[in-house]
Amino acid sequence: MRALFGAAVALCVAATMTVTAAEGTKYGAGVKLTTATPIETLLTNSKDHVGRTVRIDGVITAVCDKAGCWMDLRDEKADAKTGRTLRLKVKDGEIVFPVSAKGKRASAEGVFEPVSAEMAKEYAADAKEAKTGSEMKTAAPGFQIKTVGAVVY
Repeated sequence: MRALFGAAVALCVAATMTVTAAEGTKYGAGVKLTTATPIETLLTNSKDHVGRTVRIDGVITAVCDKAGCWMDLRDEKADAKTGRTLRLKVKDGEIVFPVSAKGKRASAEGVFEPVSAEMAKEYAADAKEAKTGSEMKTAAPGFQIKTVGAVVY
């Protein structure tokens, strides 16, 4: 059963990504928008952006280690310790982000939206389980991007 599940996951990963050395690894639909909105702008002026399709660029600070169903990005130029992050959430199984992407640059696009109460509870539980020590715990976000595509460089 585990072998079958592993093969299914590998097939899903292969089906959702395309590898090209110069352009990075594409997940889902990739990124079509040419202009990125800074994460800080989205979080500071959230009412102006809710419901809109946006692109963000940044550094991956965390990845779901259970199903690869989310990753957090921080603006590249933001301070590594104090810079705010934004969660990229995908439908479970449609796109699988690898844990090995942590620390790499990425671009992503999708709809900027508030996190539902149910999802906030799930994120809080994830944060509680996060490793301590040199790794920062991931705070439960108030907003996320319902992601349709990303590129990891």
